[in-house]
Amino acid sequence: MSDNVKPLHIVVLMGGWSAERPVSLMSGEGIADALESLGHRVTRIDMDRDVAAKLAAAKPDVVFNALHGTPGEDGTVQGMLDLMGLTYTHSGMVTSVIAIDKQLTKQALVPHGIPMPGGEIVSTAALYQADPMPRPYVLKPVNEGSSVGVAIVTAEGNYGNPISPQAAGPWQKFDALLAEPFIRGRELTTAVLGDQALLVTELRPKSGFYDFDAKYTDGMTDHICPAEIPEEIAQACKRIALDAHRLLGCRGASRSDFRWDDERGLDGLFLLEVNTQPGMTPLSLVPEQARAMGMSYAQLVQAIVDEAMKGAPA
Repeated sequence: MSDNVKPLHIVVLMGGWSAERPVSLMSGEGIADALESLGHRVTRIDMDRDVAAKLAAAKPDVVFNALHGTPGEDGTVQGMLDLMGLTYTHSGMVTSVIAIDKQLTKQALVPHGIPMPGGEIVSTAALYQADPMPRPYVLKPVNEGSSVGVAIVTAEGNYGNPISPQAAGPWQKFDALLAEPFIRGRELTTAVLGDQALLVTELRPKSGFYDFDAKYTDGMTDHICPAEIPEEIAQACKRIALDAHRLLGCRGASRSDFRWDDERGLDGLFLLEVNTQPGMTPLSLVPEQARAMGMSYAQLVQAIVDEAMKGAPA
């Protein structure tokens, strides 16, 4: 244990029952190992319906929230931890409720000048009747992360025209979806840690787009970090990511995802979403950006704990 790091009892909360459970388990194990390497006492909890009783029995100094998706990222777990009076990492309940909902995020950020694509909520029933906007467009669940359930509907009618109930896609699982114009160009992402934007990474999937499999399967996506983009675009990504982090009231680490139409310059840069519980797996983007800035994985984990402890009772 470093002289300036106080040993704590930390619960690492991971797993759960969302579509992102495997990613959360990978993140959680990495975090727990790093915390133990720093000298902390760690209790691993794979979240189930008895999670409150397990947390009460553990009596941790701080909970490291390594959950992804619902209910660990949507304000539910944050509300429970608030009620229990427990200190925890990452964003609080209200921020989590807003940030996981892509439409609420737009309502919170666009009035402050954050560039985001237009869009509308469309019912699945209406989608089967007609396209909600000219193709190509993107359909995505309103409140899932990690590109879960994203479909790009092209002019070639890759899902049928109109889309049918028999075509495999997110409409088979969700009653309503967010439709947005498809933005051609490049996938960029920027992490924020505390009150600092880190770097910009470009994600180049080797086939298709940056979906769940491309994110979490080694070798399916090239990460260019820092991104080979004009300085003006890099600075804009960092500024927008930090502004969004502050406007939403994020704590600890967040990650902002962008699309950049490189034929339009600055006018082609759009924020897609803000992730309040970014992944911490070996392929994850926040650890990669921190590493490129000279920060080890263990130092990153400690920095997130330190941010959480700022709000802990003395």
